[in-house]
Amino acid sequence: MPVLGLGIDVVAIERFEQAIERSPGFLERVFTPAERELGKHSLAARWAAKEALAKALGAPAGLNWQDAEVRRGDGGRPSLEVRGTVAARAAALGIARFHLSLSHDAGIASAVVIAEGDA
Repeated sequence: MPVLGLGIDVVAIERFEQAIERSPGFLERVFTPAERELGKHSLAARWAAKEALAKALGAPAGLNWQDAEVRRGDGGRPSLEVRGTVAARAAALGIARFHLSLSHDAGIASAVVIAEGDA
C-alpha cells in the first residue's frame, strides 16, 4: 500500500492556549463539538493533527477544519474521521486511509499523519 502523503506538525502548548484566549471563536471554527470537550493539551495535539493532515493532503486551500475529527479508538489509539472537504481531497488523491500518531510532552504537542492509498 503506497504512502501518498506525509505530514508532521508541532504546537507550543502555551502559545496555543494564548491564541485560544485571544480568539475564542477559533475553537468553534476548528474543533468539532466532541473535540471541544477535551482539555487544552489534547486540543493542542488535535490542532497539530489537523495541520499535519493538511500537509499530508498537499495543503490545499478550502479545507473545513471540522471536516476532520480526531477520535480515540480501542485502547486510546487516535484515528482520523474525515468527511466533506477533507474526504473529497483525499478521494481525489486516491487516499484510502490515514494513520495518526499524537504526543504531548515538555510543553509541546505533536502529530504525524501518513496518508495511504490502496495497492
